[in-house]
Amino acid sequence: QVQLMDSGGGSVQTGGSLRLSCAASEFTDGYTYGEYCVAWFHQAPGKTKEGVAAIWTGSESKYYVASRKGRVAISQDIAKNTLYLQMDSLKPDDTGIYYCAARRRGSRPCQPANPGEYNYWGQGTQVTVSS
Repeated sequence: QVQLMDSGGGSVQTGGSLRLSCAASEFTDGYTYGEYCVAWFHQAPGKTKEGVAAIWTGSESKYYVASRKGRVAISQDIAKNTLYLQMDSLKPDDTGIYYCAARRRGSRPCQPANPGEYNYWGQGTQVTVSS
C-alpha cells in the first residue's frame, strides 16, 4: 500500500505555469520510496486519462509524452518523498484533473502509457486554464 496525495492545481490563464506536487507515504507493501515508477496522468473533462510524464524514483530516469515535451518537467525531492510536475506555457486543452500514480518497479519501461498498470493513485488535483 502506498498513499499518494496530489496538490498544487488551480486556475491560470493561457501561458501561465503551475507546479503540481505528489506526496508519497505509507509504504506498507515492503518496498521503499526508491523502488517505484511514478507517473502523472491528465484527465480532461469527458475523456479518459492520458499520460503526461513518468520517473523511476530510484534512478531519476524520466519519460515525457511527445505532446508535452518542452512544456512539462517531472522531478522529485527524495528527502521529502515528494514528486513534482512543473507545467509551463499552459493551454486551455491542459484543463482537467491531474493524478499521480505509482507502481512497483518491474521489467516494463517506466512510461505513462497505460493507467491500468498503476496500482496506487492520488485523489487528483484540478487544473483550469482559461483563454
